[in-house]
Amino acid sequence: MASNKISPVKSSQAGPSKTVFKEIHPVKYRKAAILPRVKLFNRVKWLLKEKYHNKPTRQFAKDIQRLKNGEPRDYVIGFVEFLGCKINLSKKPLIPRPETEYWMQKAIDTVSLNLNGRPNFEVKILDIFSGSGCSGVSVMLHVKNTKVVFVDKGKKCIDQIKINCALNKINKKRYKIITSDVFSNVTGKYDYIFANPPYIAKTSQKKIQKSVLLYEPKMALFGGEDGLFYIRKFLKKACGHLVSGGKIYMEFDSIQKFAIEKLINAYQYKNFTFYKDQYNKYRWVVISN
Repeated sequence: MASNKISPVKSSQAGPSKTVFKEIHPVKYRKAAILPRVKLFNRVKWLLKEKYHNKPTRQFAKDIQRLKNGEPRDYVIGFVEFLGCKINLSKKPLIPRPETEYWMQKAIDTVSLNLNGRPNFEVKILDIFSGSGCSGVSVMLHVKNTKVVFVDKGKKCIDQIKINCALNKINKKRYKIITSDVFSNVTGKYDYIFANPPYIAKTSQKKIQKSVLLYEPKMALFGGEDGLFYIRKFLKKACGHLVSGGKIYMEFDSIQKFAIEKLINAYQYKNFTFYKDQYNKYRWVVISN
């Protein structure tokens, strides 16, 4: 994680148990970086503290079995911390990844910096492929003069975004939630567009951790045969929804960098820069018109 994070995500360290289970946090969808292996003992300890406040109930025993079955810890606990926000996961959206948190911190820093000296300026942000809504919620929590339009095509995600906006006490006047397949129902232009599209190639399915395939939403995982299906649709239309001087932040799989660069040039965007995540992998691109 970056050393200047607003609020670092908590992580567990290995406990004394000899039974080892892998903690799965692939970079968004595909093969990805995996967090250090976490022992069952420590995961149970974390669960008891975070969800049950050190007061075990009958449900606690059932949750231990869920962990043993390989269900992601964050689903069992029911929430995850993301840049100081509490992100509820009750509708089972894609679990927010540390890599996404990393570049969102950079984006928030940029938005905040650009507002310096302009207290009355309002920044309009489009959070597309929203999932849990973690990106849009975090920017509204940390930058006052921002309004966000959330976009996702899944009903469960739409419901999840509503829950997380309310949970983090975001004023309803500051956001709007739209059900849309990419830009099909989106209107207007924005100062910033945050995009975290499904980008794993179906041909790489065998490389995905079993628990991710079993428990996380496939709609959020796969981007067609080559992983670029939604990225193409997004880049083709995104420029038309960006104000002059606006910026796009888009996450992708590091192996897609050269293919994405070709698409950016094909769609005639003027400026773009690729950035590496905390694991030294190319993870996001910033594009301007």
